[in-house]
Amino acid sequence: MYTILSSPSTTRLARTAWLALAAACAAPLALAQAWPGKAVTLVVGTPAGGSVDVYARALADQLARQTGGTFIVENKAGANGNLSADQVHAAAPDGHTLWISTQAMFTINPSVYGNLRWKQSDFKPIAKGIESPLVLVTHPSVPARTLAELAKWAAANPKKAAYASFSPGTPSHFLGFQLNERLKLDMVHIPYKGSAPQIADLLGGQVLLGFTQLQAALPQVQAGKLNAIAVTSRERTRFMPEVPTLAELGHPDLSSTVWFGVVAPSAAPKAVLDQIMAAAVKAQATPEFKARLEAQGFDVPQENGDAFAATIAAETARWAQVVKATGFRANE
Repeated sequence: MYTILSSPSTTRLARTAWLALAAACAAPLALAQAWPGKAVTLVVGTPAGGSVDVYARALADQLARQTGGTFIVENKAGANGNLSADQVHAAAPDGHTLWISTQAMFTINPSVYGNLRWKQSDFKPIAKGIESPLVLVTHPSVPARTLAELAKWAAANPKKAAYASFSPGTPSHFLGFQLNERLKLDMVHIPYKGSAPQIADLLGGQVLLGFTQLQAALPQVQAGKLNAIAVTSRERTRFMPEVPTLAELGHPDLSSTVWFGVVAPSAAPKAVLDQIMAAAVKAQATPEFKARLEAQGFDVPQENGDAFAATIAAETARWAQVVKATGFRANE
């Protein structure tokens, strides 16, 4: 056993060298974990101006305020959101390209598209941004104000009874299918490419009923241009408190809400994912964000991380069973 004696100057030099080495090693790690380190792109799978786009821009504004970074909203519509998923999946997994997804895109597409280039495990659920029920509406020419009256009318008028959805392969489509079966009807499904054309034809009487987004239906119901029969939330919505839920009417298993949220590539560094989640949760809890979206008729839940992932898992299993029952397959 022996001891090496060092002079004070040698000790200072050694300490300085170790500090320099430690700083050099830590610098790349710190750089890799800094977020945002450059502009962040939020990729939206729907056209500009729609409900999903409204959420994305509200989130981008708040994230910019929270982090001081630059956030860009890019609309990549097509294939019911799959083109937007492909773009995010192909980007560098550094947390600077995020996907603004929806319930239909994330929980239904895996069951209805046979050759997806992405899978759910490629993405980390960050935060659910908004949530809303659908509302079953009818044209005023339909002499029904309740679900029981609607079922009786549809059975007596099979040539007039058809239900509109805002897109095939969405809750609007599958809830119509399930209600059709539940009420023992034979209604034809009329699919549209978005809520705007669906509402336009409902207002014009080209199709007489359907499940549509509450935000699109609300002003029309208030104006007496459409009648609201039921909403799909488990409890009545504050935006239509006089309208019963399907659960109240004896169909709790048809309860459903649609949501928009943000997900990130799961291959991104954990430290970066943690920063994204913290920023998104903080942004969506601000009074400005909540007021902006509640004014549009949306609820703003505080659901993120593991709780959001659990919701996604449950909904994916539910819609997989419905898709199997319908036999529906989307065109690639």
